Amino acid sequence: MHLPAFTKFGFRIRTRVGMTVDNLLIQGRDESEARRKLQQMYRDCEVLECVCQSGNGRNPSTSYEEILGMLSR
Repeated sequence: MHLPAFTKFGFRIRTRVGMTVDNLLIQGRDESEARRKLQQMYRDCEVLECVCQSGNGRNPSTSYEEILGMLSR
């Protein structure tokens, strides 16, 4: 039996009470399924950012400028 391929999606959200939550990782067959799962856990949240994660947990196309931006936060 062949299992469906899942991808991890990293979300940054604002909850309905205004808190920002970073680095929520949710698996799904595609982004829409991952967003649906996110909405089930965090009702009425606002998605600020969604990033597709590679299989090893790293984004292979991360640029030097993006890394510097993450370090300067």
